Amino acid sequence: MAAALQVLSCLVRVPSRPLFWGPPVARLASGMALSEQAQHLFESAVGAVQPGPMLQRALSLDPDGRQLKVRDRRFQLQENLYLVGFGKAVLGMAAAVEELLGHHLVQGVISVPKGIRATMEHAGKQEILLKPHSRVKVFEGAEDNLPDRDALRAALAIRHLAEGLTADDLLLVLISGGGSALLPAPIPPVTLEEKQMLTKLLAARGATIQELNTIRKALSQLKGGGLAQAAYPAQVVSLILSDVVGDPVDVIASGPTVASTHNVQDCLNILNRYGLRAALPRSVKTVLAQADSDPRGPHTCGHVLNVIIGSNILALAEAQRQAQLLGYRAVVLSAAIQGDVKSVAQFYGTLARVAGAHLTPSTVGASVEESAKLHELAAELQLSDLQLEEVLEAVAEAKSPVCLLAGGEPTVQLQGSGKGGRNQELALHVGAELARWPLGPIDVLFLSGGTDGQDGPTDAAGAWVVPELTGQAAAEGLDVTSFLAHNDSHTFFCRLHGGTHLLYTGLTGTNVMDVHLLLLRPQ
Repeated sequence: MAAALQVLSCLVRVPSRPLFWGPPVARLASGMALSEQAQHLFESAVGAVQPGPMLQRALSLDPDGRQLKVRDRRFQLQENLYLVGFGKAVLGMAAAVEELLGHHLVQGVISVPKGIRATMEHAGKQEILLKPHSRVKVFEGAEDNLPDRDALRAALAIRHLAEGLTADDLLLVLISGGGSALLPAPIPPVTLEEKQMLTKLLAARGATIQELNTIRKALSQLKGGGLAQAAYPAQVVSLILSDVVGDPVDVIASGPTVASTHNVQDCLNILNRYGLRAALPRSVKTVLAQADSDPRGPHTCGHVLNVIIGSNILALAEAQRQAQLLGYRAVVLSAAIQGDVKSVAQFYGTLARVAGAHLTPSTVGASVEESAKLHELAAELQLSDLQLEEVLEAVAEAKSPVCLLAGGEPTVQLQGSGKGGRNQELALHVGAELARWPLGPIDVLFLSGGTDGQDGPTDAAGAWVVPELTGQAAAEGLDVTSFLAHNDSHTFFCRLHGGTHLLYTGLTGTNVMDVHLLLLRPQ
């Protein structure tokens, strides 16, 4: 039965309404369903982190056009500019660079997701597309977020360009989320398939993005500072759109322009933690054995300037602003949501109950036990930027509906062979949590969406749920528990109400992790 469910497809493939990625739309403030408001807020968040405007804020030319200013650093330009890039937002970043610096640009190579040019053209997003006769060569690959032969060809072309540079040259490196899968260049004799299988096994057992990238860097020619080393002695400027909690430049896209601080023992500790050391291919063992005895010595990146140009915090700030325009008391909880989706879902379910009780004090309030449980869950998730008491005070003082926003990147431990992504999995778990207890006279909706528009190997960005979800599913013969047990959230949402709970945007041209919305509206 599970196998049959996996091959079912959704009937819904494109947004049923236009995506509002422009200025605020005044008419939205009234007459909108809760689900429409949530989707509008998500789309506003995505619109705030489109790559072109962020890159234009980071770069500027002197009036004479001979010097490039990047923050407080200046670089001489004399037709010595080269460009490489990899990631889900890099197409738009490259278009913005060429618009600003085109006559200085000698050559460029970028690696972007398969199908993104056609998607952007279909959506009319010309600002994300390169102009005809561009000097930037585009490779598309990494279908379904997985490294493949097309991405490998792109990585080798990027390495070839970098290795040909001189001390007189300047290399702009454009990096965004999804860059790891789009820059696969395993160290021989490790094959692409072997590296991909090891990464899949680690991800399936719940390895964090930091752990995955530690292994990727150890097995890569270009990650962990490898690209910077290949470009030496040229000057290197990396412009980075962050998709990692805390914006650590050594983790984003596995840090191709940042010297790795990890050693072989770190890799072995990770492999032992997830029970994979004994199953390593011989090629991987060979590369790890040689890693700490590199005759070239440790990588250094003194010729590199790394600059973060955008992150999840910007997306949340815009969603907060839009929620206020819709009449909500909007509060950003955290931009550092991590951990297993089950724990994250428990946190959101309990938060809905406790916040709902604060918002409707005339009803029976949340118990002392529930409040204590909420604090315990927050502590387990280690949300360093969450001021929970201040959040609950703001909810209690609200004279209007409340919108609680958060961002991050939870993980999923795979137990079944179903189809889904972390956002759909989280939404389904939250739906189950919301149904566990009565929430009183209040409408509640939770949405989780990936800002890149692609949640796992699916064409949906995420999904939204309400407390009535499990009852509605049961009426259609769908057992939430069974779908969760098989990690089959996408199939579930496809079958529920004909897929209307799924969030479809298409590839967005950006990537700053996920956005979570919890809407609470007294009836």
